[in-house]
Amino acid sequence: MTFGSVVIAAGLSGLLSFAFLAVAIGTEYWYIIEVNPVHNSTGKYQSSHSGLWIIYEERNGSYHDISIDLNMTEASEQYKHLSNLHKVIVILLPVSLVALVFGGIFGLVASLARSYALLTGEAVYFFICSFFTLSGMCIYVSYSEHAMDLLQREMGTELPAHVHVSYGWSLAMACLSYCLELATSFLLMLAARLAYRKRHHESTVTLSMT
Repeated sequence: MTFGSVVIAAGLSGLLSFAFLAVAIGTEYWYIIEVNPVHNSTGKYQSSHSGLWIIYEERNGSYHDISIDLNMTEASEQYKHLSNLHKVIVILLPVSLVALVFGGIFGLVASLARSYALLTGEAVYFFICSFFTLSGMCIYVSYSEHAMDLLQREMGTELPAHVHVSYGWSLAMACLSYCLELATSFLLMLAARLAYRKRHHESTVTLSMT
C-alpha cells in the first residue's frame, strides 16, 4: 500500500462523508410516521416525516417549523427541554459539516507536504469531527424518543398498531457520514505512518552514504 493510494482513499472518504452529511442535514426524512388510512377512520393520526427544522404533514401537504412549534409551548418545562435539545442538534451537525470543509482543505495541504505531524493532526481533527456528528445523532435520537413519549403522555394512550414510527434514510446518511469520517481519520493516520517511514528510510540512506 503506497502513500499516494492511501491519501487518495482518505480524500474520497472525506469527500463522501461531507456529501452524505450535507444530504442528511438538507432532507426531511430523519423521523417518519406512517399511518395506515384503512384503520384511521377518525383521522386522529396522520402520516408525516420530519427533518432537523421542518415537519411535513402528508394529509394536507403542509410544512411546520419545528423551532416555532416548540417555542409556542414555552410554558411547559418538558417542551423547554425539547427545545434545548433541538437547539443543540441544529448547532452540532452544521458545525460538523463546516468543520469537514476545513478538514478537507488542511488535509490537502498536509498530504502535499507529506508531513507526519500535519497528517497526524488531520487524523485527530477528523476524529473530532466524527465525535460532533455522532453526538448530534445521539441527541437527535434522544430528542425524538422524548418527543414521542411526551406525545403519548398527552394523548393518554400508546400509539395504535396502524401507526408505524421509524427513523428515515436521512439519519442513515448521517450514520454513513460518521463511519466515513472515522475511516478518513484512520487512513490519514496510516498515511502519516507511511510518510514517517519513508522520511526515516531516506534519512537512513543518506547517513549510510556519508
